[in-house]
Parts: sequence; C-alpha cells; structure tokens
Amino acid sequence: RESNLGTGDAARALQCAMLVAKDVSAIDINMGCPLKFSTSSGAGSALLKKPETIRDILTTLRRNLPSDVHVTCKIRLMATVEETVDLARTIEACGVSAFAVHGRYVSQRPRDPAHWDLVKQVVGSVSCPVIANGDVFEYADFEKLRSETGAAGAMCARGAMWNQSIFRKEGLLQPRENLNALLTKCLEWRHPLKNTKYLLREMLIKDKDSGLETEEGRALNKSETLQDVAKLFNLQESLVGAKERQLVAATGLKRPCDATIHDEEQIEEVSRQRSSLRVE
Repeated sequence: RESNLGTGDAARALQCAMLVAKDVSAIDINMGCPLKFSTSSGAGSALLKKPETIRDILTTLRRNLPSDVHVTCKIRLMATVEETVDLARTIEACGVSAFAVHGRYVSQRPRDPAHWDLVKQVVGSVSCPVIANGDVFEYADFEKLRSETGAAGAMCARGAMWNQSIFRKEGLLQPRENLNALLTKCLEWRHPLKNTKYLLREMLIKDKDSGLETEEGRALNKSETLQDVAKLFNLQESLVGAKERQLVAATGLKRPCDATIHDEEQIEEVSRQRSSLRVE
C-alpha cells in the first residue's frame, strides 16, 4: 500500500507521512499534476521548476521515515530531455526507491500521445528503478510500455479509472459487468457518495452504450445517497455498509471518521489492529 501526497513543503510532507507510516509501505510525492488545485499551493507540477525543494522534500522523508517505508515520486517531462535527465538524477541522488515518469509535458492534455521514446531516454540515464506512465488502456499495454522504454514497471491512470479489469490477464470485462463489480465494493464499504458518483460518471462517459446524457446518467447526477445509486443500477440497497458491519462485528473497529482518536497511544493501537486485520 502506498500513500500519495501533494505537497510543496518538506516539513509538512514529513508530518503527514508520519501519520500513515505504520499503515503503508511507501510514501509517494506527486510532482506531475498540472491542475490548479495542486499547483496553486506549490505542489504537483509546480515542483518541477524547484529542484531544491524537490531535494529538500525527498531527503527529509528518506532521512526521517523508517527504513522499511519506501520513498518515491512521480514527475512529468521537462521542456527538454536534458532538463528531465538532470531532474531524474537529482531525484535518484535523494535515495528514492524508485520514481515514475509520465511521458507528457505539463502543457499536454490526456488526448495528446505520450512520448514513450523520451521516457526511454530518462530510464537509461539513471540506475534506480523507473516506472513508466502514459497511454496504458489494456493489460498488454503494461508489458509493451515496459519493453519499449526499458522501465522497471508501468502504471496507468485513466485506463484503470475507466475499466478496473485492465489488470486482468484474461482481458477487459464488459463495461456494465465491470461497473457493477466496482459499485458493489463501493456500496459494501460505504465509499463516499461524491467519489462513488465520480467513478461511475467516468465509466459511463467511456461506455459507448451509455453516457451522462441518458436517463441513467441524469439520474446518477441527481442521486443523493448510496441507496439511491444502488437502486439505480439494480443492486440491493442492503449492500450499503455490509462489509463495514462485518468488520465492526469482528473487531469493534470503526472508520476513523466515526470515532475520534485523541492521543498517540490510541493511534498506535488502531494502527496495530488494522495492520493485523485481513478482510476478504
């Protein structure tokens, strides 16, 4: 499990990382998001122009976090290959376990093809593992991207958001089958309504047989509860919170937002219990 942080400040990054360090295996710093909500605070792609801040954040995390918690980050392509390579080497020197490269410039939008050839040049300039990102839409694309760039791994964003079965070797599930599988999980774990609706909207937009301008899409936008969403997609309303109820019955644990934790001893106890718990 990995925790992704958006930050432009080393001290704050460490403070946040320490809160979750016992529950994750890696802390990843987002240095590629070009959206205003991220860059306005000096985070995301705004960091690409501040190599000293990048060095400060990564070295602070690596120096203070437990050795078994990995430190990673994700960047975009700089204006030139040379600049990107220089930044990659700076990041490597900070002691990161790996870093990811999104094969697009900050100014590029998702519809623009990713530059796998430029990612390859970055991979060849460093010794630490590099994870390539950009234009992965089916399972075979993971290996294709790795093969063409020499990267240690490949990752995807939009492809996984549109159809989570992208990780199946057997191929993609049909859109509606995949939607129902994901929605069932969202309902069972009482995933926040806003985020659940966002995921479903993204999936409906890519489904050629559906969309947001259909009766179903408009009804989704008007949904006010998870029960409304379940009913809309012909799933049992009793699914809402089903896994949570099992968890509480088995352990007595509640969601962090359902029970205020006041001191470090309680935080450590909840963290210990969560680490030992496995729910299928």
